Amino acid sequence: MTSAWHPAGARELRLGLAGLGSMGRNHLRILSSRPGIQLVAVADPVAEVLATAIAGTPAQGFADPLAMIREADLDGVVIAAPTNAHRELALAAIERGIAVLVEKPLAGTVDDALQIVHAAQARGVPVQVGHVERFNPAVLELGRLLHAGWLSTVYAIVSRRAGPFPARIRDVGVTIDLGTHDVDILSWIAGERPTRVYAELAQRIHADHEDLLFGLLHFPSGATGMLDVNWLTPAKRRQLTVVGEEGMFELDYLTQRLTFTRADVNHPMMIGGYAPTFTGEVAELPVANAEPLGAEIDAFTGIIREGGTPAISAADGAWAVAIASGLLQAGKDGRPVDLTSLSTRLETE
Repeated sequence: MTSAWHPAGARELRLGLAGLGSMGRNHLRILSSRPGIQLVAVADPVAEVLATAIAGTPAQGFADPLAMIREADLDGVVIAAPTNAHRELALAAIERGIAVLVEKPLAGTVDDALQIVHAAQARGVPVQVGHVERFNPAVLELGRLLHAGWLSTVYAIVSRRAGPFPARIRDVGVTIDLGTHDVDILSWIAGERPTRVYAELAQRIHADHEDLLFGLLHFPSGATGMLDVNWLTPAKRRQLTVVGEEGMFELDYLTQRLTFTRADVNHPMMIGGYAPTFTGEVAELPVANAEPLGAEIDAFTGIIREGGTPAISAADGAWAVAIASGLLQAGKDGRPVDLTSLSTRLETE
């Protein structure tokens, strides 16, 4: 059945959840506790996991997420299933006029991502992509300060996203699974999409895909982005540095700490009678800690109630997949990949 989409208004929202992996369980926790939301349906193929999730709740359980989308009366659905299921589930929800929050990456390939973008546009159904780092309070404050002009020119953006190997990830490598976070953040900070990318890849532990990425992104303004993404580091690291004309921001996603080091060329640090470096004043900036996933879900339910364009749209998600795919191609070919034609495709198809 094809349905037109309309904002739900102030009434209680009926939501469904597809997938009870690590992110799905986090969504379950938040959806079950948010006022004004009723979690009416949950789907997962593992019977024991599903039974535990819906025990003591009014939610109906489904082994098949497609059956849930077809049969449950939903205002919105959170898709936290494996990446290779995103396209089919998102298209089914869009066809029924159900708003979608799909965990990143939007899809495993550019073609699949574009199908979701075009279906959402054709039906007028909102699709939000779960690039949760955009809702990190430190990232939001960084964006506010950049918008306020703290850096008149951005020179370089460096991102590190590293940690131990996650046994749960089998269908994609680290570039699509984790690197999509960073190419989205770097593009958002730069305020533009990269036109050229290069990468070095390695496969050390994963049986089928790369588990290490060093990537370079060139932006039209001349800013450069650098990525260090891997599943080989024994301790979790989530860090971002933005260097510009007036100084440098440093951000830790995990602690939500944000600092700014002001560039100061007037007071050199003397080493052995020479001044090879200049030191600047470091200030820790106030950030009100909050759970990014909760803010992401609140933004999604706000779109369901009031309409509008999601903060991270399906087009944003498709761009992240496209840039990550360009990095994969560059790493496999051992040469830079020009994204100009890809840019035209994403903007015109």
